[in-house]
Amino acid sequence: MYKEFFGLEDTPFTLTPDPRFIVFTPSYNEVLASLYYGLENAKGLIVLTGEVGTGKTTALRWILRRLDSSVLAAYVFNPRLSIDEFYHHVTQMLNIKDWTNKAELLQVMGKVLEERHRRGLRTVLIIDEAHELSDYVLEEIRLLMNFESDNAKHLQIVLTGQPELREKLNQPNLRQLKQRVALRCKMHALPNVEEIERYITERLLIGGSDQPNIFTPGAIDFIFQCSEGIPRQINNLCDNAMLAAYAAGEQIIGRQIIEEVADNLDLLPRNDALMASDKAVENVSSARVLTSEAREELWNNQARAEKPKPMFKTEKPNNSVNSNADKKNKKSPFDDMDDDISLEIEEIGGFY
Repeated sequence: MYKEFFGLEDTPFTLTPDPRFIVFTPSYNEVLASLYYGLENAKGLIVLTGEVGTGKTTALRWILRRLDSSVLAAYVFNPRLSIDEFYHHVTQMLNIKDWTNKAELLQVMGKVLEERHRRGLRTVLIIDEAHELSDYVLEEIRLLMNFESDNAKHLQIVLTGQPELREKLNQPNLRQLKQRVALRCKMHALPNVEEIERYITERLLIGGSDQPNIFTPGAIDFIFQCSEGIPRQINNLCDNAMLAAYAAGEQIIGRQIIEEVADNLDLLPRNDALMASDKAVENVSSARVLTSEAREELWNNQARAEKPKPMFKTEKPNNSVNSNADKKNKKSPFDDMDDDISLEIEEIGGFY
């Protein structure tokens, strides 16, 4: 609906795990590199965990699309399976049809996996939402790890799920499966405003925007507070904010629009004090007016006024030490600001 208004070719903030819109932030790169290492070196059982909406499924689909043609991969997205249903998925992947009981199935499967390994082919089974798997199916997965030779695993298995998966694997009855885990990866939320700004900007660029700075720094900062760095919530906030801006005829999205959208989505930060301080900063330095250099200069002046040593280098370093009397007589361009606002600027750690 708003694509033409913002000059986009595609919608950049959908909630579907579209690997086309993957953004290679440092934290995301670490997870992808770990998964690649585990599969490339045939580690056997890999466990990927992360909070809801952190992008686990997107990472898996990105890897699936880029697997070599020599790799046969199956993706199980519905974990609520009985043992028979689970083996039905596996046999479909391996194109095994003629079997009447589990013993026969395992025998045929072992031969197929061994033959593929002998030919230098890889076989990968990826199970999403694995924290929902029953203990019985998890035990069957452990038994599948027995398909191996003296120096290699014939079947690679990736279990991905919420943090509850780690707790599940710590159960005493699953300790044998836990010992088979060769590699653990953890998907983190985006840790700071800088990575969120990069995430938003790059998704807009992938969507075809030639002016990706439609979200003001104040809006991005508040998105960080509301989303807690979780990509799915960032997408939800940005998508609804762009729709609201389109309805209002505004091509620049400021903090006020994010506040309204976050309120409608029930994503407002729980820390009222943090909200109040950030709102005061927004009123002092409207993100639509000040450039990033100007905001940094404002923060540097504030830091010099409050601390004996500056936190950042200034453009024109002062070679002399002023006396206390000189400091009192020298008027800062921001001396007229309210003292409470100055305190709040320091409390939140500056401008982003």
